[in-house]
Amino acid sequence: MTEHKIQAVLFDFDGLILDTETTLYGTWRETFAAFGQELPLDLWTANVGGYSYETFHPMDYLEQCLGRPVDREKVNGERRARYRERVRVQPPMPGVVEAVAEARRMGLRLGVASSSERAWVAGHLERLGLLPQFDALVCGDEVARVKPSPELYLAALDTLGVGARAAFALEDSPKGVAAARAASLYCVAVPNPVTSRMDLGAAPRRLASLDAVPFGALVRDVEKDLSLAV
Repeated sequence: MTEHKIQAVLFDFDGLILDTETTLYGTWRETFAAFGQELPLDLWTANVGGYSYETFHPMDYLEQCLGRPVDREKVNGERRARYRERVRVQPPMPGVVEAVAEARRMGLRLGVASSSERAWVAGHLERLGLLPQFDALVCGDEVARVKPSPELYLAALDTLGVGARAAFALEDSPKGVAAARAASLYCVAVPNPVTSRMDLGAAPRRLASLDAVPFGALVRDVEKDLSLAV
């Protein structure tokens, strides 16, 4: 058995540190309800699964349900305003503050790898008082390809000066898990209410939330798993 000492932890942002994903779905669901329609969570998770509307756009589905067009600019503008207002005062996910504090006490280096833009991520981390705790912040507007590409994680590891076998990732979605695994990172899935219905089986370990176990115990469990995997 080879000992593996964890030196760094990489966090996703949306849905992991701040549950923007549940808030996003909520504002879309309210928009549908205003027209007397429903946006089922199963449909949302199967087709969107985060922030990508490449193959499914809620506005298209709303018009399909209604059988007529709507004023997209007005309707989506109002929804977007509600979303941003709610996220602006949203607290971090349970256990995040404690996990970050414990990781710092353990002397671990911390990074954030997010497909969102830096202004969005850094702004909210600053609001939450967490920005100074992170040694690396790599965002979607700084790389050529976002998740599920491993580029964000590889860049974060490079910034931290840590190898993949000396770190692990915390992710909430299938795309994030895939990105971490493609970067040769051990990954712990910590889903939110929206992503909990998605297939996160590619992650070797799954937690109901970051406060489910003491963070130090989680690090030791990951180190044990990595040692056994050699």
